[in-house]
Amino acid sequence: MYKIGVVGDKDSILAFKALGIDVFPVLDSDEARKIVDTLAAKKYGVIFITEQVAKDLDETIERYNRELLPAIILIPNNQGTLNIGMQRINDNVEKAVGVNIL
Repeated sequence: MYKIGVVGDKDSILAFKALGIDVFPVLDSDEARKIVDTLAAKKYGVIFITEQVAKDLDETIERYNRELLPAIILIPNNQGTLNIGMQRINDNVEKAVGVNIL
């Protein structure tokens, strides 16, 4: 069975621990990149990353988007959204359907 992990600032991801999801608080993008690579190597099926952390990890996220696993899902942090996650969803829907239906 695959595991689920969350990467981001401590205040934003701590609540996921109550759901039984592994949390990985980070302070900078280098640390986040290393953790995402480690989680992928440890066969995590889904990795949630806060948008504020993900904005500095474009290359790493794109590398894993070309793979089947892990699925990288961007989520807002506790201070709000940057709309990066929603933009990625819109782009993927447009690519799959041929037109943006959202």
